Amino acid sequence: MKYFVIGDEDTVLGLGMAGVEGSVVNDVQEADLALSAALADTDIGIILITERCADFVREKVDRYLFTSAFPLIVEIADRKGALPGRPGIREMVNKAIGIKL
Repeated sequence: MKYFVIGDEDTVLGLGMAGVEGSVVNDVQEADLALSAALADTDIGIILITERCADFVREKVDRYLFTSAFPLIVEIADRKGALPGRPGIREMVNKAIGIKL
């Protein structure tokens, strides 16, 4: 099982230094192509996608988010930080398991 990152150049480069392959995307079309390719690769188990890039293809991301299907899609903040109004990881975990940590 491999990780794959979709995001801005800094995020992809940074995770690439840790051995994670990825695609740099700058617009809706590039994001859609990168996500489609990652979803089609059966070796990829976890897709890391920056929040800004996920917003480019929100409908497609939401279809896979929090499902039992693989690959798992995890939205992460980019170097500019989390988008305003987005829940933090603690809030998402609390909501997912129903227990306040």
